[in-house]
Amino acid sequence: MEVTLLGTGAPAGLPRPDCPCASCGRALGPEARAATAALVDDTLLLDLTPGAAFAAARAGRSLGGVRQVLLSHPHDGPPVEVPVGLPQPGRVPDGRELALLTGHRVRALAMDAPGTGYAVTGPDGLRLLYLPPGAAPAGLAEPAEPYDMVLADVVGRPDALAKLRAVGALGPATGVVAVHLDHDVPPGAELRRRVAAAGARVVPDGTTLVVGGYEDVSAVAEVPRRTLVLGGARSGKSVEAERRLEAFPDVLYVATGGTRGGDTEWAARVAAHRERRPGSWRTTETCDLLPLLKEDGAPLLIDCLSLWLTDAMDAVNAWDDAEWAGGGERALRARVEELAAAVRNTRRTVVAVSNEVGSGIVPATASGRRYRDELGRLNAAFAAECEHVLLVVAGQTLTLRP
Repeated sequence: MEVTLLGTGAPAGLPRPDCPCASCGRALGPEARAATAALVDDTLLLDLTPGAAFAAARAGRSLGGVRQVLLSHPHDGPPVEVPVGLPQPGRVPDGRELALLTGHRVRALAMDAPGTGYAVTGPDGLRLLYLPPGAAPAGLAEPAEPYDMVLADVVGRPDALAKLRAVGALGPATGVVAVHLDHDVPPGAELRRRVAAAGARVVPDGTTLVVGGYEDVSAVAEVPRRTLVLGGARSGKSVEAERRLEAFPDVLYVATGGTRGGDTEWAARVAAHRERRPGSWRTTETCDLLPLLKEDGAPLLIDCLSLWLTDAMDAVNAWDDAEWAGGGERALRARVEELAAAVRNTRRTVVAVSNEVGSGIVPATASGRRYRDELGRLNAAFAAECEHVLLVVAGQTLTLRP
């Protein structure tokens, strides 16, 4: 089964008409995207968009053999003109299955937002899942066989992939391609990086994909086992770390900050973090990271190492000069080495957050300088054990180690 993507953009296309934003300004040439439409084996068209016939011609395809046109979501604006010879578009009721004379079977899936998802089984038995923009499957509970390819709104609804992974409908060999791309993420390298974090990829309009093909499977980026995200205060490092795992179910969020009674500002920070997390994630508040790293289980998101270091320095009384010189320094080094060894040997997927300090004013106190130095050493030791290291500056993510 083959799928030709006549468009890969949001319903309004990219760039959006009359939009002055930076993302739309950069959506030129191959980064420009028509509204998403998928042509399956030249016989089934999923979503009819303006200029579909011209888009097919540019991709070396024809709509002359299309026997069924299905819409996945409500179309705003003026009606789309149906090219001559093309069947009138329609939608399949949720839960119903449509059998085509070409041997394709199409089953309609209920969504949690307006729209319909379509599971297409080709004559060769390969399976394609096409999801509408801004929607995720609703009511997935039973274990499912993995699809061979998924076309989904990866940027807008990464939790859709998490739901599919949770029931086994999305497996290691499933090719995931991002469609319905809008101006929320700058096109180019940043878009590809963001999509790859969810285990998916982007392709230009007009691309023909072979469902179940080896090249499609091999092109899907795997999430590295260990990732360290560094950044300054309010740089966006925690948001970036959460994005690394938001397309995956059953994440364990490890909060090292704990609670601080009577500190309303700290409580507000904690609440903001909790509200951003997907509902399927679990949370534990602890600085005891070694048991979590040594056992198997769900991916860990550790936020953050700088608070872990504060707890470790408290434990060895590192703030007292005499205690520090009398064994506190050696005890802290041992704790950091033990943590680094646990990261090196862990079998879990780990995304950790830490503050990057030392580039500004030198702290006025000895204890402040001691903490700055030890955090730098901790970050270096942790980063040495990670496949992927990122630095977030002003909300922009720089890759230090690919």
